[in-house]
Amino acid sequence: MNKTSVDIESIGWHFDNTYSRLPDTMLSRIRPVPVKKPSIAILNHELSKELDLDLSVVNDDVLSLIFSGNVLPDKSNCIAQAYAGHQFGHFTILGDGRAVVIGEHLSKKNQRFDIQFKGSGQTPFSRNGDGRAALGPMLREYIISEAMHYLGIPTTRSLAVVKTGETVMRETPLQGAILTRVAASHIRVGTFQYLIATNNEENLKTLLNYSIDRHYPDIKNTDNLALNFLKTVISKQSKLVIDWMRVGFIHGVMNTDNMTISGETIDYGPCAFMDDYNPETVFSSIDLQGRYSFFNQPGITKWNLARLAESLIPLIDNNKDKAIKIATETLNSFDEFYKKNWLSMMRKKLGLFGEEPNDESLIFNLLSWMNQNKADYTNTFCFLMNENFASNDIYKNQDFMSWKKKWQNRLNIKNNSFEKSLKLMRSVNPLIIPRNHKVEEALEAANNNNLNPINNLIEILKNPYQIQEKNSEYCYPSPESDKKYQTFCGT
Repeated sequence: MNKTSVDIESIGWHFDNTYSRLPDTMLSRIRPVPVKKPSIAILNHELSKELDLDLSVVNDDVLSLIFSGNVLPDKSNCIAQAYAGHQFGHFTILGDGRAVVIGEHLSKKNQRFDIQFKGSGQTPFSRNGDGRAALGPMLREYIISEAMHYLGIPTTRSLAVVKTGETVMRETPLQGAILTRVAASHIRVGTFQYLIATNNEENLKTLLNYSIDRHYPDIKNTDNLALNFLKTVISKQSKLVIDWMRVGFIHGVMNTDNMTISGETIDYGPCAFMDDYNPETVFSSIDLQGRYSFFNQPGITKWNLARLAESLIPLIDNNKDKAIKIATETLNSFDEFYKKNWLSMMRKKLGLFGEEPNDESLIFNLLSWMNQNKADYTNTFCFLMNENFASNDIYKNQDFMSWKKKWQNRLNIKNNSFEKSLKLMRSVNPLIIPRNHKVEEALEAANNNNLNPINNLIEILKNPYQIQEKNSEYCYPSPESDKKYQTFCGT
């Protein structure tokens, strides 16, 4: 064993690779394609500590070899996962076309995490793609996934970004990079769709049992595993999307292969945060019909869950008609469950305790006013919390003043102090989000080999519910522009 290998093992990797023991039709065993000249762009030392990894015991040269995949830790077992997906409503067979899971790392608390390299080269699922990734999109995922984590929203996370020293060709030549993504797992709705498409019910049952063992062992001894699994994922996903709606996050590419059964946000391609409130907001350059707009996210969640339900039909009941009836009834519970929990979330954003008959109209009247007046979604709630760092002229609007008086009357119904309501509001309303123009500024600087703005931005995003005077520039929306802000998949 050479010195580099010894150094790697001293970091503290503890791999126990269970997914790779599943049937070979569900994966491909393939190693990352080596890169020419890897160098560290950014490391997540806080996450490494949570994983019980000590990155300080080796230098950046060794770390760049590890996180590029040029040198792999002992007991890693690299696989590309097979899955399918409905992409913008159209079904296709997919798979990890530019990513490999190098293994499942166990923390000292026995928590299991997939360690995945994204942009690590071609796999059997690449479909004529180069299997590589560009620096900008990988840094975007790093920034946004970490922001989501600190906002308290379930998400995959980013451990490292390494420059490859190679050029990737997109519309223009770009710097190549590899992201190390950490996830509870990479099992997707599309993973179940893949097994239905390949007509392998035995493997489908294997995947179901594996998924329950890994994520939801508390339902393991229930009567109908498939049905209870469906119910659990419905609950997880609806709560996740409510969290997105809470902070104005727009995923941008809610295909079924981008919905995990663990309930984590995954795949930060054409995602962004909304400034002015508009329920029809779309940032993705390829979402021409608004399928994945802000307002449509709950409906698409239900649509995706229906695809999961379809995949589970053979396991819900031997009688297909009965299984379809049961699955349909279960899916129909989504609307009521979502609405109840969404209203609860919005009450918290407004500091409302208890339930009153007019709460729903109070909430929708505010959203309608915000839409009509192009009010900033985040800063409107900040204004209601007496945070006056933003321009307040819009809140002198007579219609808003009238609404505010009704809101204040509602606050007083339960004889709660405003301080108590304010505490509730502060727990759910971020003061700082990854403002699109700040993200773009940081990415542009990084492409010019200046990573200071990204490091500064990430530090600011670690405390989204706290305001400091020096951070106020991160609280303003993007400057007005005639040019529509767009994001791209980065593939």
